Amino acid sequence: MTDRIREKLQILADAAKYDVSCSSSGSDRKNKNKGLGNTGSGICHSYTEDGRCVSLLKILFSNVCIYDCAYCVSRRSNDVKRAAFTVQEVVDLTINFYRRNYIEGLFLSSGIFKSADYTMERMLQVVKKLRLEENFNGYIHLKTIPGASPELITEAGLYADRMSINLEMPTEAGLKRFAPEKNHAEVQKDLGIVRDRLIQFKDERKLIRSVPKFVPAGQTTQMVVGAASESDYDVMMMADQHYKEFKLKRVYYSGYIPINHEDHALPAVGSAPPLLRENRLYQSDWLMRFYGFAADEIVNPQHPNLDLDVDPKLGWALRHPEQFPVDINRADYRMILRVPGIGVRSAKKIMHARRFGALRIDQLKRMGVAYSRAQHFIYCIDTPQFQKEIQPAQIRHQILQSGQSKYTKQLSPQLGFGF
Repeated sequence: MTDRIREKLQILADAAKYDVSCSSSGSDRKNKNKGLGNTGSGICHSYTEDGRCVSLLKILFSNVCIYDCAYCVSRRSNDVKRAAFTVQEVVDLTINFYRRNYIEGLFLSSGIFKSADYTMERMLQVVKKLRLEENFNGYIHLKTIPGASPELITEAGLYADRMSINLEMPTEAGLKRFAPEKNHAEVQKDLGIVRDRLIQFKDERKLIRSVPKFVPAGQTTQMVVGAASESDYDVMMMADQHYKEFKLKRVYYSGYIPINHEDHALPAVGSAPPLLRENRLYQSDWLMRFYGFAADEIVNPQHPNLDLDVDPKLGWALRHPEQFPVDINRADYRMILRVPGIGVRSAKKIMHARRFGALRIDQLKRMGVAYSRAQHFIYCIDTPQFQKEIQPAQIRHQILQSGQSKYTKQLSPQLGFGF
């Protein structure tokens, strides 16, 4: 590697670290014709949905950008070193790093230079060369450039495993304030292109066996949280809308990092992003995707912000004491999932095991139930003198005093486990 390439890599890898939407689950591209790599297991670390850690070469094609978004390190008015790879340089880096077992795939994004189509075309050339000339079958996550033509986006989807495009800000008002040259409508148009093509290819595959894969790992988006005065209700409603309308694989929440101290319109949050709030948003997202919660059950106009002291599932339970206690031997699956301390796997084990007899406390513990939390909201055949009406304030105080809520601060926001 030459000194110039090493310098470019340092600049463009550092600039790419602010994009968090790089999970690599969902694709099953297979190695064929003695090519390089398999997508089966998805230099940044990311996590698949089953918890595996994978390594991706995460870089920008260029940090030159025609936009001037106040919260972005690559904005045109920022005084930073600029660099850009050539198409062949990105291809060579990916292949050489893969052969040295440094990476398992590529995450490629870029600032927008010259125009959206010009940038998208260069990134498309990279993935085409990797797939067609280098026979690379590893994982590729490609960022869609806002405003690129539908033809370029569609062609890119034939070579990438996952595509994503950032909403940037949760509200249109925040976007107009800090990124006036962008708008949500343009992003939604591009999300709609990928969604429609996914549906089209899926329908064609029912009739034609040889239909090529199109973005097999789906598409994602990302929002910056904390740069504007949006509430958690605003964030979750925007995420819920896009999950439903565009069938997104995932929404990512990126805590705002203050990088432009001269702009007094941006909040002064110190030197660290709001990581605990970010983590609560990921936990709320997990509840919507895997626990059957509606977005307005987690946050609503009466409770617009998440409680930072307790996780959102516990917060919901404390706000709805009329739903508890739950008879663990009689309640349906939906209600068991809503008990704090019981996760998806434990709930399934409970539903299976109770067909063979009534469950006891020691059995619940062996199934992985966090009984120290769940005990306040459930009863089973050997529960001693359970109080039929739970006392939310008392339970909250007891859990906070015992330090049980601290477990959530240690969770990976990419996984969201621990409910």
